[in-house]
Amino acid sequence: MDPRSATEALIGRYYDAFNRGDVEGMAACLADDVAHDVNQGARRTGVAAFRDFCAHMARCYRERLDGLVILATEDGSRAAAEFMVNGAYLATDAGLPPANGQTYRLPAGAFFDIRDGRIARVTTYYNLPDWIAQVGGGA
Repeated sequence: MDPRSATEALIGRYYDAFNRGDVEGMAACLADDVAHDVNQGARRTGVAAFRDFCAHMARCYRERLDGLVILATEDGSRAAAEFMVNGAYLATDAGLPPANGQTYRLPAGAFFDIRDGRIARVTTYYNLPDWIAQVGGGA
């Protein structure tokens, strides 16, 4: 498999695991020292920090992605993904509006660095004011 296709397949496996709620499947796609940048948040480094983040997200949100489009460089070292997040806000997250099961649909994107066939960096972006407006917090 050429490097571009291998990277696209890796990102596809990562998001397939996400949609199954399979944190270990996602972690298997990551480098041990993965840099995980979340929208308007601090960088987390390492697979253990990634798992902790996923546990927090599972408590507060239920999300499924659709419309996934993956693009990768010819050498497979970098990639991007665009998708729609379909979610439910289950438990109030610190600093955000109160949760009561509100649903939302939000466009998002992510950028990746790939090293030795694993994701070395994932940076995710979405429009936080749009999400806040959708869950009834104004904006």
